[in-house]
Amino acid sequence: MSRAKRKMDHIQFALSTGQQADTMFDDIRFVHQALPNTGVQNISLKPETGDLKLKSPVFINAMTGGGGADTEKLNAMLARVAKETGMAMAVGSQMSALKDKSERATYQVVRKENPEGIIMANLGSEASLQQANEAVEMIEANALQIHLNVIQELTMPEGDRDFTGAFERINEIAENVNVPVIVKETGFGISRETAEKLNDTNIAAIDVSGCGGTNFAQVENERRQRKLSFFQDWGIPTPAAIVDVSSVSRKTVLASGGIKHAQDVIKACALGADAAGLAGSFLKTAVKQGEKPLIEEVMALYDDLTMMMTALGAKTLKDLTHCPLIISGDLAHYLTLRGFDLHDFANRAKN
Repeated sequence: MSRAKRKMDHIQFALSTGQQADTMFDDIRFVHQALPNTGVQNISLKPETGDLKLKSPVFINAMTGGGGADTEKLNAMLARVAKETGMAMAVGSQMSALKDKSERATYQVVRKENPEGIIMANLGSEASLQQANEAVEMIEANALQIHLNVIQELTMPEGDRDFTGAFERINEIAENVNVPVIVKETGFGISRETAEKLNDTNIAAIDVSGCGGTNFAQVENERRQRKLSFFQDWGIPTPAAIVDVSSVSRKTVLASGGIKHAQDVIKACALGADAAGLAGSFLKTAVKQGEKPLIEEVMALYDDLTMMMTALGAKTLKDLTHCPLIISGDLAHYLTLRGFDLHDFANRAKN
């Protein structure tokens, strides 16, 4: 099967399988603040993301490219939405365009449609330094995502089976490319142990990309004769991954994986994320409704964030990390077993 055909299969299966229902964000509840002492006019949605310089608390996470005219059209639409709403945007893996130059236009259209925007290039951890530089140059990227996709590759019938040397390649790329590097998962989560290893590199950020969004084991199992069903419920739930990573990481922490709306975004930031990436929910709106409804959805998300932050008395996204919240259910069980004292979350207060 060609890479282009596989890219289109991924989009179709992502739309048909959708996002997982249980992301554990429902296990988080804010403690209401009846005297917030602020107003909507005082709220800032600008995140603190270091060298990434994001302007919006949400960004369009990696979705597609390399699937011919259909993915070029989709990426063009997403780029226009990003331009209109001030979001950054990541393209899908560019390895297909490095191997087949005819696919480059499906990625380059993003910079063409959004010449001044923040665009993130994307490659897997198998990429070399030379390939990383080519991917950045291809779309004049402001940052580079390196994705970790062990479970997807193992489930993919034609996927990789050897992941030796990934850390060393990531470190070499982070030290030598001229843009910030983001290490992200592809829907199975990054743990505290992995984050601690990444502290020893020059990467700029970690995108936890936990389970709860598009399940690429399920996507790839749709393409297998003998399904690897044991991978379909594999991974770290996104809220748990945020807490795990932010507890040890010295890097910017990004959240993705099943984030669908403003309430998920605000909970992610309250747990320690600096910004949030959405893919599946944006893809669904883009494909089924079109460009204008997606722009309206993003602007409504900004409005909702402003309203909730006002209610909590949080003037900035960082202030959310001081808002008390109650963690219960499966998420409480998970975090307790990982050694976190949930009383700390329930009783914290603004400085």
